[in-house]
Amino acid sequence: MNDLQTVGFARYDYMKELAYDGIESDYDALLKYFEDLPKDDYAVGLNRYRRYSRALVLPTSKTIEWLPNIEKNGSARAAYFQGKFNPEHPGDYREFPAIDEDILDNKLLQKIIIADYEKTFWNAEDTIMPIHVGVHFVKLSVEEKDDVAVSSPNSLHQDGEPFTFAHLIERYNVDGGTNAIGIPEVRHKLPEETEEGQLHDIFEITQPLESYGVNDKKVSHYVSPITRGPLDESGRRSVILIDYQLTVVAEMEE
Repeated sequence: MNDLQTVGFARYDYMKELAYDGIESDYDALLKYFEDLPKDDYAVGLNRYRRYSRALVLPTSKTIEWLPNIEKNGSARAAYFQGKFNPEHPGDYREFPAIDEDILDNKLLQKIIIADYEKTFWNAEDTIMPIHVGVHFVKLSVEEKDDVAVSSPNSLHQDGEPFTFAHLIERYNVDGGTNAIGIPEVRHKLPEETEEGQLHDIFEITQPLESYGVNDKKVSHYVSPITRGPLDESGRRSVILIDYQLTVVAEMEE
């Protein structure tokens, strides 16, 4: 058994783990794509930018099938639902601009999706079913020295999907963006509101493709807001978040 199973979270270095000829150019394509992410319509004033797309991983072939988007006002959007698990948007469907097709075809992105999938674990009867994958491109950006950029939700939380992985694309000239992993019982709290022994770890991901994964039933997790760093220029923190869940989902217990 690995840390994702036993402890509920694990950290990875995908630049080393996935190393292949051409990884640098594929990474550069993802990095450049983050430059022009649209503002998150659900985060007015929070300096957050976002795109999202949905896929299925087919377990027998380990291939990725991207799901259709919603067309609204001439743009492609993808729907995202967390049920009760996001206290800032309980029971809400959110629609985000979809990720462009050329990026969905990016070899590195597809390798990340499959590498994450191979770290997940399911009941035997579920292993023959396609797994739903949600791919979030999220950038926090701060232009001025007093700007603050905030993730959602801004507290320790569980996502509602069995597994979520985070992969750093860029961290530049920022303070904050600190990750905390806690026991499930501290969800909806900030790390400083927890008691001794209730947090498993506090860390920052700083290098390209430095990553971590969480087993949603075992832990809660959090990333703190960012502010501009010491340089007199804008700062940013860009990550790819990928969640995995069954395509047939039973009602979860309260």
